[in-house]
Amino acid sequence: MRSIKIFAFLLIVSVCLTVTLTFGQGSQQPLRIIVIGAHPDDPEEVGGTMAKFIQQGHKVRLVSLTNGNAGHFEMGGGPLAQRRYKEAQCAGGVIGAEYIVLDNDDGELMPTLENREEVIRLIREFRADIVITHRPNDYHPDHRNTGLLVRDAAYMVTVPNIVASVPHLQKNPVFIYTEDRFTEPSPFTPDIVVDIDDVIEKKIDMYDCHVSQMYEWLPYNAGYLDQVPEDPAERRAWLAKRWGRRSNAEKFRGLLVELYGYERGSKVKSAEAFQVSEYGRQPSLEQLKKLFPFFD
Repeated sequence: MRSIKIFAFLLIVSVCLTVTLTFGQGSQQPLRIIVIGAHPDDPEEVGGTMAKFIQQGHKVRLVSLTNGNAGHFEMGGGPLAQRRYKEAQCAGGVIGAEYIVLDNDDGELMPTLENREEVIRLIREFRADIVITHRPNDYHPDHRNTGLLVRDAAYMVTVPNIVASVPHLQKNPVFIYTEDRFTEPSPFTPDIVVDIDDVIEKKIDMYDCHVSQMYEWLPYNAGYLDQVPEDPAERRAWLAKRWGRRSNAEKFRGLLVELYGYERGSKVKSAEAFQVSEYGRQPSLEQLKKLFPFFD
């Protein structure tokens, strides 16, 4: 009997240590992060940070509000939507994330009440602590309207009589924007930036899943389709070189040093930056660092 009690005690200690080591920062529960993009391949913009969350045992859901059925020059409609759905599942599988693709037509997403209510449902059902999306100023109308839909859901997720079929959130999530290059009406201003050097290859692998976009549509649309290698290994290396530049840490060097210290912050090569929306919960820097527990 004594040996059973000792075994039970050791088992409890082991579980407690596992929880502490896995979630860090004194957290008893995994964080829940939902990334809401306009198209399959948009959530991948923060794929490195999502990979790090999942590695720590947190829960990540990736969402595309459209089915991507217009993003090509040789195919479209249902066949393209099915292809892009499979590509999204491949990308989610790279990091072990659930990937939801809604059946709204690409290029036609509107900030309707129906779509807002769907976004509210997605956030509530997932019980999100962090909601990540586009800023509402962007080159693509689907990106802009995705940002607007999420922004308009930011308060409503806490209102019981809105989408009453799904329990409202008792605590408003932190709503966060991904990086962009647009300056009107205001430029992207990072509040936190994450070193992704250890997971940059996973991020490239996620993009590599999106063959229809990375190697076909986007090069065609930008006029460099003739530069894409035919061999899968060569084109993946080409993608890593070209798209790896999008995660260049240099523009965030000052904040990286502030967050990680000079020794590490000065050496980071690849990073992802985030801006806290003025809608939703407003965390302090220390609270934000607990929500992004990568700075110990």
